[in-house]
Amino acid sequence: MIPRRVSLIFFLLFLVPEIATVSALIMARPNCTETCGNITIPFPFGIGTGCYMNDWFSVHCNETTADSPSRAFLSRINMEVFKISLESSVVRVNSPIISSGCSGRGANLAINMTGSPFSFSSSNIFTAMGCNNRALLNGIEPEIVGCTSTCGASTEGKENSYCSGNNCCQTTIPSSLQVVNASLGTPEHPINDQGRNQCKVAFIVQEKWFRNNISSPEVVQDMQYVPVILDWVMYYGADIPEGVTLYSDAKNSDAMYCDPPMNLTSGRSGLRTVTLYSNSTICSCNWGYDGNPYLPDGCTDIDECKIPRGNSCSGMTKCVNVPGGFKCELDKAKITFLILGAATGLLLLLVGIWRLYKLVKKRKNIELKKKFFKRNGGLLLQQQLSSSDGSIQKTKIFTSKELEKATDRFNDNRILGQGGQGTVYKGMQADGMIVAVKKSILVDEEKLEEFINEVVILSQVNHRNVVKLLGCCLETEVPLLVYEFIPNGNLFEYIHDQKEEFEFSWEMRLRIATEVARALSYLHSAASIPVYHRDIKSTNIMLDEKFRAKVSDFGTSRSIAIDQTHLTTHVQGTFGYLDPEYFQSSQFTGKSDVYSFGVVLAELLSGQKPISYERSEERRSLATHFILLMEENKIFDILDERLMGQDP
Repeated sequence: MIPRRVSLIFFLLFLVPEIATVSALIMARPNCTETCGNITIPFPFGIGTGCYMNDWFSVHCNETTADSPSRAFLSRINMEVFKISLESSVVRVNSPIISSGCSGRGANLAINMTGSPFSFSSSNIFTAMGCNNRALLNGIEPEIVGCTSTCGASTEGKENSYCSGNNCCQTTIPSSLQVVNASLGTPEHPINDQGRNQCKVAFIVQEKWFRNNISSPEVVQDMQYVPVILDWVMYYGADIPEGVTLYSDAKNSDAMYCDPPMNLTSGRSGLRTVTLYSNSTICSCNWGYDGNPYLPDGCTDIDECKIPRGNSCSGMTKCVNVPGGFKCELDKAKITFLILGAATGLLLLLVGIWRLYKLVKKRKNIELKKKFFKRNGGLLLQQQLSSSDGSIQKTKIFTSKELEKATDRFNDNRILGQGGQGTVYKGMQADGMIVAVKKSILVDEEKLEEFINEVVILSQVNHRNVVKLLGCCLETEVPLLVYEFIPNGNLFEYIHDQKEEFEFSWEMRLRIATEVARALSYLHSAASIPVYHRDIKSTNIMLDEKFRAKVSDFGTSRSIAIDQTHLTTHVQGTFGYLDPEYFQSSQFTGKSDVYSFGVVLAELLSGQKPISYERSEERRSLATHFILLMEENKIFDILDERLMGQDP
């Protein structure tokens, strides 16, 4: 194991950026360029002749215009460099995406690093995307590495389901992998005939980056490269340039450590030339030292005495720096000063800090509120609400203090429910009114449009069977919506999780169905601007204190012109409720909402879930199951057994 540099000093360096000016560390060879753009190029890497260990570590800096930062490339393998780490012996680079049948993509470039000091790190993962895509890594025989992605398979209930086989698959890569050349094709026995001529891609990618940045296969469509992590070691042999050696100053021999160990022999001018027992090594600076262990005197002593809170000396002692550490000695002058000035100094310091803290906090809060208001779409929201026939007057703008107090600072005990768009809390206003406060997730551009869309639509909707929007708050980190409080949960719970002491009668189900139908009729035909809900399902139908239906969750809804017959969008919705015609054509109509409502009616009649693996594959969809029973003249077989014996 290579001893890692300390935690205490590294932690202090991270917390106190000012100490970076204590000493300028030299990372490149003398008279060599140390940076390319904002990327540090430490030896054994280098830019220009004589600045790198061997050709494998040669870096080309593509200096572009002032408006575009310079870009660094490893010359031998022509891969763009993002970061070089001496401590971890890794380099983060761009790796090309291999494709087949994709328009607008260049020729596929194989990667061959055989004989180089570089190999793909185990922190990467092999990924393939596309419908019915069978991707294999070539040139690593006898090993077989690859995966197959299907199309059309359900991903319900799978963790990280967007890359668990449906249009996306992943597998680990062999250790010390240096050759990447993937073949893409269709499986011998695909589940269906889709995807034969569709775009297929494969690539090796940093697994952590993929998890944090790729939420669906569509995100990769316009990308040509993805980041990967390469491990590297120092190889020594015939390819070392003449005159390039590693040195360790004899007086600083405790400053560095190499694994495998180095054989140090005397050299000229008191230096020691590094010779390896094996043909490779990795070095690092020891505790109390920082810098580049591959350079002469590269590991320099850290002066802990010049670093704020970098040492434990305090009170009546002073810090004295020693190689690799520090020691504390008694400071007589400090004792006198502390005795005479401690009380006065402490008082003045506290007063000054308190005033400064209050001033900074006040300014910071003002700037934060402005920043959040803009980021949460405040300007766009004002523009849209101002053109909605004065409906902005009906929407109250709440302050963050009001909603924090109402929800007990968003206490977990106040959570009413959680979903893909955020968390809903129960709140009590100062006048005693109970409300529901929806705290959206951290919004990207797409989620921001959904949030603004929900405010605009609900501000123009006024119907007894539609959840009423009371107001919103935009000055917090995440946007907040305030609705009327609906105390009895959602319809899904009463259909599928019914308690024995509660009788969910035929009459109640019929009344709820009627109320939802009235709400949809209003949205489609009677509202000032027709609205397509686009996500009608039993979990979005709330029940008030009298068990009256209230349609909610308008995050994906869209308003349309009165003479418009359909809406062409990316397909959104919930499987089991999704209109098949809309799924195939991407054209959403009022009939698509009606189809989803029909699935809710089937739920009310049957007490069964829209998608159930307890039914046969042919009848897995409740809508299909219902239609087949009608064709078989067995429609009464679908009735919920709890309804049997009740008068319709």
